[in-house]
Amino acid sequence: MPKKRASRGRSKGGKGSSGTVHCSQCGALVPRDKAKKVTGRITMIEPTLAKELRQTYPDTFYAPQSTDVKFYCVSCAVHRGIVKVRSEAERRMGGRLR
Repeated sequence: MPKKRASRGRSKGGKGSSGTVHCSQCGALVPRDKAKKVTGRITMIEPTLAKELRQTYPDTFYAPQSTDVKFYCVSCAVHRGIVKVRSEAERRMGGRLR
């Protein structure tokens, strides 16, 4: 049977089983190396207040941020536009997707 992808859709190589994570959108249980990881930054202060504080204290102001990590299953990642559906020729090419 032919393989659709050289990596079989995973990034584990030959290391055996990997852990699982829940999809942030649908809650499906997905292998960690197959899930699409999206990181984002969340500021704790409203943008208008941060702008005023930056103008008042230009040298000493620091806006705290936290990192938000979300994992998506492949179907939810395609639905949200995180990854694109690619043709067979594009799938076989190496390199970054984004």
